[in-house]
Amino acid sequence: MGECRSEVARLREQIETVCGAMNQMLSGYAITSRHDIINHRYSTLGSYQEELETFVGEQQALEIVIETYNRVVR
Repeated sequence: MGECRSEVARLREQIETVCGAMNQMLSGYAITSRHDIINHRYSTLGSYQEELETFVGEQQALEIVIETYNRVVR
């Protein structure tokens, strides 16, 4: 059970890191980021969400990603 919590914590951290990078691309110095780079970040978020689903279920994984995105990017 501890390993599962560690994986969830790791994935949450990675999701937050990706969201932070997206925030920089959308509003920071890198505001002119290329479309393919932004798409790659969204794809990465999707991959982390899918991995997270194996530990917490589909609905909770979606909620975690949305909450993190809204907190960090918006």
